[in-house]
Amino acid sequence: MILLEGIAASPGIAIGKSLLKEDKEIEINKEKIKSEQVESEIEKLHDALAESKKSLLQLKEETAEKLGKEKAEIFGAHLMILDDPEVIPAFENKIKDDKLNAAAAVKAVIDQFAAMFAAMDDDYLRERGSDIKDVGLRVIKNILGIEDISDKISEDAIIIAEDLTPSDTAQLDTDKVLSFVTMDGSRTSHSAIMARSLGIPSVVGVGKTLFEKSENEMDIIVDGNSGKVYLNPDQSTLAEYKEKLEKYEAEQERLKAFKDQKAQTKDGYQVEVAGNMGNLKDVDPILANGGEGVGLFRSEFLYMDRNELPTEEEQFEVYKKATEKMGDRPLVIRTLDVGGDKELPYLDFPEEMNPFLGYRAIRVCLERDDIFKPQLRALLRAGLYGNIKIMFPMISSLDELLAAKAKVEEVKADLKAEGIDFNQNIDLGMMIEIPAAVMIADKLAKEVDFFSIGTNDLIQYTVAVDRMNEQIAEMHTPYHPAVLRLIKRTIEAGHAEDIWVGMCGEAAGEELLLPFLLGAGLDEFSMSAVSILKIKEILTKWDLDSAQKESAKILNLSTAAEVKAYLNKIKK
Repeated sequence: MILLEGIAASPGIAIGKSLLKEDKEIEINKEKIKSEQVESEIEKLHDALAESKKSLLQLKEETAEKLGKEKAEIFGAHLMILDDPEVIPAFENKIKDDKLNAAAAVKAVIDQFAAMFAAMDDDYLRERGSDIKDVGLRVIKNILGIEDISDKISEDAIIIAEDLTPSDTAQLDTDKVLSFVTMDGSRTSHSAIMARSLGIPSVVGVGKTLFEKSENEMDIIVDGNSGKVYLNPDQSTLAEYKEKLEKYEAEQERLKAFKDQKAQTKDGYQVEVAGNMGNLKDVDPILANGGEGVGLFRSEFLYMDRNELPTEEEQFEVYKKATEKMGDRPLVIRTLDVGGDKELPYLDFPEEMNPFLGYRAIRVCLERDDIFKPQLRALLRAGLYGNIKIMFPMISSLDELLAAKAKVEEVKADLKAEGIDFNQNIDLGMMIEIPAAVMIADKLAKEVDFFSIGTNDLIQYTVAVDRMNEQIAEMHTPYHPAVLRLIKRTIEAGHAEDIWVGMCGEAAGEELLLPFLLGAGLDEFSMSAVSILKIKEILTKWDLDSAQKESAKILNLSTAAEVKAYLNKIKK
């Protein structure tokens, strides 16, 4: 038995047989062509480009059906690469000038572009280099007539690969593919994101040992919860994981009993357990798991993987459909949060040394009426159809909050003057994700209807740890005593002004943290849909008085390790 460890990219357990995906098997002839072969190679190139566009369009449609329009736009971006006015001439010039065959020409150009992205400091941009490679590989395969791995899967399999492109992942038949493991990759890669959406357990970034020790038809166990991969597991490990898998499946079935129950403690104290979403498709799993609302609708997904800003009407239709699906349940929509790790190529943001500390989120919106006002108009109009609440991200000062509120009033005046109906009493809230906002939360609370704590960034800015940096990932923890004190201070400031306080960062779905957050007075917990039922169950094991006492003890602990150990000790 061989135990390998990587990054847990998508949760779950899979037991099956391995299928190796080895792109290195593609051999490209690098011999120079003769002048009289140039035209035929260019023709080959154009045929392959046409076939690639056709398959990408089909893949985009299939992905939209399975995962939603926003995730399908990954392939819209791939189509844009093939339509780039610099790309096709570059292919052709390699054939004409360097006398390379069509496949070699494509590889040379794609390697050049991919190397440029790989050299960039920004993690998100480095990952986009994989999109360039994906497009190039598709064209090369079409030139050489090589079939995709999806054509080779005939029974249940666990894919082992150097890396999986977005195309590979989207084409995986989830009735046949149990899981995948990759040598490279990170939690922020498109393939990892799509694996989580598809519900496929996955472990990435295992390293070169993966291919050195793997072969086809091996028994393999993938633990997407811990990042462990077992090659040729022994009988005791196999038995252990079969039992774990059975327990996991039975647990999922048992938790369904909490779907229609209110989120409350055993003594009847009620909170709200909601879901986070990025597109319309995410509403169904939130409701299926008993979500009592949406605590975070990431509106930036409407803006990504496209050529231009979405129109007011496009946004209005999406917000309207979302609120109609939610009925009278609350739907908290965050205004555009781009910058940092989320870039929009058509906005031409300045290059920054520290994008997470730079021109992003509300800072962009307050300077760009052409972005902010159409979104606010769409939100106010859609607010007539349900319980929409508007939330501003990355507020660091009272000035920013007042400026954002002033923009809302300007838009209301415009709509009124135009005779357009809208929700005149829509709730306005803000995210607490910067320590400065916590320190003046008593002032900010007077100006909003609610707070929502964004722990992903709050932790990052509090402990000075880039949450995308795998080398120091363990330091990005919600158990840090400073983070817990900031959370408690935020809740107290909100309650002092009679506003509710929620949490939409990953920490809201942390089972261990629940007693602390409950005892600290958190009113709303918003999380991934898959966590909702378990959090509802854990709530029923606590009473408010006990949680409050434990919360007070936890605030006196000195280290993250002590906090985590204590929470494990009182776990129910």
